[in-house]
This record gives sequence, structure tokens and C-alpha cells, in this order.
Amino acid sequence: MARRKLSPAVAAILVPFVGGFEGVHQYAYRDPVGIPTICMGETKNVRMGMFKTLPECNALLLASLEEHAAGMDRCLRVDLPEKRYAAALSFTYNAGVGAFCGSTFARKLNDNDPTACAELSKWNKATKAGVRIVLPGLTRRRAAERDLCEAA
Repeated sequence: MARRKLSPAVAAILVPFVGGFEGVHQYAYRDPVGIPTICMGETKNVRMGMFKTLPECNALLLASLEEHAAGMDRCLRVDLPEKRYAAALSFTYNAGVGAFCGSTFARKLNDNDPTACAELSKWNKATKAGVRIVLPGLTRRRAAERDLCEAA
């Protein structure tokens, strides 16, 4: 059975991992495809002009990771080693629960397929003005997630 709560060990991996890719932005900004974003990649209820303190940003990240972990866990039928779970949760935090649950990555994880981690490399695109574009930042993030996933 999959984890049902974000463990302190996984949180310790993910806070600097996600923060390293998202950066910390205390003022709301528009991400590469124009979505209002704040702190370490938060997009929920964000309005341009918003400001958050560093403790508020950290609390938002942990709460969001918990929320994404709960959604991801609904789709997992297997226990994952901590690093693989952390990689999957980083992906889910970035791409969304629906994307994770509908992905070949999730299916292969559930099938204990040894090629599951390689699926992460395919998720390096975003849609801007109706066009799918490769984002170098996503390419780097997916490579790091894949390394973390395969380290398990």
C-alpha cells in the first residue's frame, strides 16, 4: 500500500529539491507560460501583487506537498522507496495530480516496471499560446527527478 502521509524524510528531500527548481519568489510573478505564481511554484489562489514571507512560503510548500501526496497516493497501488516516492511527488507537485494519475509513469510504477523512471524525461514541455514548447528548466528538473527516482 502506498504512503498516506508525507513523511519527514521525504519532506526533507523535497523542500530543497523543489525550492532549488522553483526558486523562492516572495512577490507573485508570471511563470514561463503566464500563470500567476508565488513562493516555490504555488499557483492556487495567487493574484499578481501578492507578497508572502519566507515562513509563509515554507508553510505553503509543505501544505501543497501534503495535498499532492494525498492525490498521488490515490493512484498508487504499491509502496515506493523514499527517493522514488520523492521524485514522483516532485513531478506531481509540478505537473498536477491528474497528470500523474493519467501518466505512463504512474502505470509503470504500479507495475513495478524498471523503466518507469525514464518516463519522467518525456514531461519537459508546456503549452504557451496554444503551442507545446520544450522548457529547458523542465528538462533539467525532469533529469534530476529521474536521477532521484533511479537512485532508489
